[in-house]
Amino acid sequence: VQLVESGGGSVQAGGSLRLSCTTSGFTFRNVGMSWVRQAPGKGLEWVSGIYSDGRTPDYVDSVKGRFTISRDNAKNTLYLQMNSLKPEDTAVYYCAVGAGAASSTHPGGTRGQGTQVTVSS
Repeated sequence: VQLVESGGGSVQAGGSLRLSCTTSGFTFRNVGMSWVRQAPGKGLEWVSGIYSDGRTPDYVDSVKGRFTISRDNAKNTLYLQMNSLKPEDTAVYYCAVGAGAASSTHPGGTRGQGTQVTVSS
């Protein structure tokens, strides 16, 4: 199983970024996926999850209305469009197997290596 995130960077508050996660080694179209993040000095936080068929994406309250999760099952790729970014969104963002918070943030869960997002005020 391999998950590779990309698209992170440094932006000013109010800016946008689009994260991508390319996957291999498992049947992506059958698996729910999530984005989780870890801010400096804090634990993993579930950000958003999406089921295998793309239905009913869900978000943590702090990003609702600003972030959009999506997936392309033909390309085995997960996305996170992040708009109206805030300094408190600064973190390392990981894609993770599992649509829910428990599975995606579990210490033994399957996640990529992460991509850094830094938002300056």
